[in-house]
Amino acid sequence: MQDLEVIVLAAGKSTRVKSQIPKVLHKIFGKPVLGYILGLLSAIKIKRIALVVGYRQDLVKEFIKAYKNKLDIRLCRQKRLLGTADAIKPTRNLFKKAKADVLILYGDHPLIKRQTLLDLTKAHRNNFADCTLLTAMMDNPKDYGRIIRDRQGKVTKIVEEKDCLDQQKLIKEINTGIYCFKKDVLFSNIDKIKINKLKKEYYLTDIIELLRNSGYKIEAVRLEDSSESYGINTREDLAKVIDVMRHRILRDFMNEGVTILDPNTTYIYPGVKIGQDTVIYPYTFIESGVVIGKRCSVGPFCHIRPKTILENDTSIGNFTELNRSRIGSFTRVRHFSYLGDARIGEKVNIGAGTVTANYDGRNKNITKIGSGAFIGSDTILVAPVKIGKNAITGAGSVVTRGKDVPDSAIVVGVPAKILKRKKKI
Repeated sequence: MQDLEVIVLAAGKSTRVKSQIPKVLHKIFGKPVLGYILGLLSAIKIKRIALVVGYRQDLVKEFIKAYKNKLDIRLCRQKRLLGTADAIKPTRNLFKKAKADVLILYGDHPLIKRQTLLDLTKAHRNNFADCTLLTAMMDNPKDYGRIIRDRQGKVTKIVEEKDCLDQQKLIKEINTGIYCFKKDVLFSNIDKIKINKLKKEYYLTDIIELLRNSGYKIEAVRLEDSSESYGINTREDLAKVIDVMRHRILRDFMNEGVTILDPNTTYIYPGVKIGQDTVIYPYTFIESGVVIGKRCSVGPFCHIRPKTILENDTSIGNFTELNRSRIGSFTRVRHFSYLGDARIGEKVNIGAGTVTANYDGRNKNITKIGSGAFIGSDTILVAPVKIGKNAITGAGSVVTRGKDVPDSAIVVGVPAKILKRKKKI
């Protein structure tokens, strides 16, 4: 996005989260909260980001190394955690020569959407505003600052929850903490904010009343979906955000033609691909990086881990775990199995209790199973090993490391030995 600088506030101490890890590094579906914000900014092509850090900045600094080729992130240290207005001050020198508008975000608000930021900045510029803030309506606005408007509907100030009068607590319009400022307006007024006597901090929210009283133009954009404004201050907040994100993901898949029988017990991470007419049964977990084809059946009580591919028309059933495996079309893995680092062909039957013993204490090894093979119940395949096309393993067999089973052979026993070869038809 042209002519837009971004400040991301991520200096918080995680006091209410009760953690030695910054709250922006707590994970949602395996990805730190801050990663969702940085990913969003990358998607809207932000060139430069001032990331305000404080508590455990060493951990934040280490995390953002993964983004060095995608974003220009400049760390700005808030030496003393004296509130959100004080957090803006260290970014002043970074933007000294910039002519762009400044977008302010929180690093612990991972639900904000790309289109929302685009709409906010568009409204800011179309209205020639000095400051445009993002608001939302909440039935239970506890812990959020309230938006105060005059009789003409114009925003006059923001009052934090702890400072609200009883009548103000009834207001349902809240401040999300996301703003777009003209750069010069922000930095020429930030030092005018006075310390809050109760909290002993400098509130960025106070700048709204200050600008209003000085004749600056203030506009507001109201969210249609208030859940976008959810921030993370407690572990309970984290759980609520995860639930919202989870249902968003499930809703998107259902709208694309995937059947999810029980959204309340299904967890699908971001970065998963699922083809049309696939059915996902209850109590199924599918992690990022999984690709599932069309017309598949997955679950119930199934865990599919990263780098797993299910080709079209596969069936993965009860209490099955797959990891870094490729399962061919029309293959069935119906009961109580673990397949790690497996390469399985088409029309294979994997019997209940089958395990690929892929880890030898040092390395993860590959198991290959040819098309048409029949793996008997409770078979253990000690990788690396290869089961040939149309081969059969008897129930309870242990196929040991490197003892490949030829095409069309039948093996049984511990260790498994060739019983006979099937006749070719």
